[in-house]
Amino acid sequence: MNKDNQQERFPIVDEQGQVIGSATRGECHNGSRLLHPVVHLHVFNSKGEVYLQKRPEWKDIQPGKWDTSVGGHIDLGETPEQALYREVREELGIADFLPEKKGLYVFESQRERELVYVHRTIYDGDIHPSAEELDGGKFWTIEEIREAMGKNILTPNFESEFSKFFLSFS
Repeated sequence: MNKDNQQERFPIVDEQGQVIGSATRGECHNGSRLLHPVVHLHVFNSKGEVYLQKRPEWKDIQPGKWDTSVGGHIDLGETPEQALYREVREELGIADFLPEKKGLYVFESQRERELVYVHRTIYDGDIHPSAEELDGGKFWTIEEIREAMGKNILTPNFESEFSKFFLSFS
């Protein structure tokens, strides 16, 4: 069974993304609500379907649910763009994509606060989900996503982010 490294260090940021300190993954996810940055990429194919990843059961946040195509923490000393390319390569095995910035917002739950850099891309190539990090993934139609919302199938942060950035346009 895999497990997230609770000692991994993340930058702590203000709401504009300026680094103001650092803390461990464990400290960021223990209810302290220290604001830490993450990158998200929504992968669409040319048919307008969206790739969702399945979170493994061992994850400390939202295990077993369907989530954003790619999501990952920005490492200490890393730019959002560097983190995006690293995470997409690690999680889906994709290196050749053109990200489009969609926005920046603060996501809050009982356990954590994240500054989320949201991107999208259109990609029709091969996707190779990481066997270590994911329980696979697949393309969903917008209708399938709408049907699954509110039914404990998708992560709450995916539902709110996807609604905010994409559903109003489809």
